[in-house]
Amino acid sequence: MSQLSPSPYPLPPKGGEGKGEGGGTGYEEVIMSQSGSLDRPIHKLRSIGQSVWYDNIQRSLITSGRLARMMSEDGLAGMTSNPTIFEKAINGSTDYDEDLKSLTSRQAPLQEILDNLTVKDIQLACDAFHPLFDSTHGVDGRVSIEVTPKFGRDTTATIQEAHRLGALVNRPNVMVKVPATVEGLAAVEVLTAEGLNINITLIFSVERYAAVMNAYLRGLEARAAKGQALGTVHSVASFFVSRINVSANTLLDQQIAATSSAAERERLQELRWKIAVANSKRAYQRFRKVFTSERFARLAAQGAHVQRVLWASTGVKDPSLPPTYYLEALMGPDTVNTLPPETYETFRTSGVVAPTLEVGVEEAERQLVSLEQAGISLATICEDLEVKGLKSFADSWEKLSQSLAAKRDQLQLATR
Repeated sequence: MSQLSPSPYPLPPKGGEGKGEGGGTGYEEVIMSQSGSLDRPIHKLRSIGQSVWYDNIQRSLITSGRLARMMSEDGLAGMTSNPTIFEKAINGSTDYDEDLKSLTSRQAPLQEILDNLTVKDIQLACDAFHPLFDSTHGVDGRVSIEVTPKFGRDTTATIQEAHRLGALVNRPNVMVKVPATVEGLAAVEVLTAEGLNINITLIFSVERYAAVMNAYLRGLEARAAKGQALGTVHSVASFFVSRINVSANTLLDQQIAATSSAAERERLQELRWKIAVANSKRAYQRFRKVFTSERFARLAAQGAHVQRVLWASTGVKDPSLPPTYYLEALMGPDTVNTLPPETYETFRTSGVVAPTLEVGVEEAERQLVSLEQAGISLATICEDLEVKGLKSFADSWEKLSQSLAAKRDQLQLATR
């Protein structure tokens, strides 16, 4: 991995305590020192307890200075990646061609090429966000990289891959993404106990989300039992939003077409585009219950941090909805929203900020009950989306691997 640079920042000392979210320099003071203004919507959103991370990564975004401006001018606080994002960035630009030529010239194997191109982006982003990470004591300034999708059903391989990626990136503010499969949750518990910072992804159901929180707490409890520090461990739980609506709407439309009752059609129509937000609000109520419990209080007394909810898949899937539809419905404390480019651009200039996450909770519950009464199983929708999500990321990774192999072979032929 000679293309990758060593970390310019020291890793946290093993066993060392991190400061709590309320200690030391606050996020607002950090932003003030960077931009001198808290008037931007993203700054305002942080004032009610929600951070914005960018759901995209590309080499030129970082090297052009645009990422630095997004941080200083807008208040961007982190970044996430996934196999689909990397596939689009690498195959859809010339940003990586020089590195690919260099790696090909020394006959690097395909896995090393993949590692170099993706990990280098993560390293550059981590370095850009490090001042914010340091000033907020690890709460923000995070950059996520996902374990290889083919390991989603293999606990042991996921644990090994998480450690491998963490070592390759070699930055204290990296978060490794692990899917919330049953096998992935077993890995989350082990990795948390070992002190890694994990972003648990592909969460669709509230029931699986409850298991995610339990895995995090069990990992902290195992760590505490060994007398190891809890304050250096941070985690987020990536709860997916918009994909729920796409699936629910398809089933609702089938029911609407099949009924002859005008009243029933109206009732079902009212549920369209509502289920994803309702499901998310139910999840947040579960979050509040868990992280105000005596169980977590015992861990918090030893320095443990809340595992923040991260709203993922918040880009709209239908042009009839405003780009900020999901973002503006899910604003509240101890959360992160990871925004795709279109949503980000709209919100940064014209976003409306209000504490909406705990508004309409009872109505959300009624909507979820109505869905079940219509004979539509949200549990089945969520199970199906987990399978499709894993496959989508695996397909993207395979597409990227194949395209890089083809480019490598072409370069090798050209130099003969």
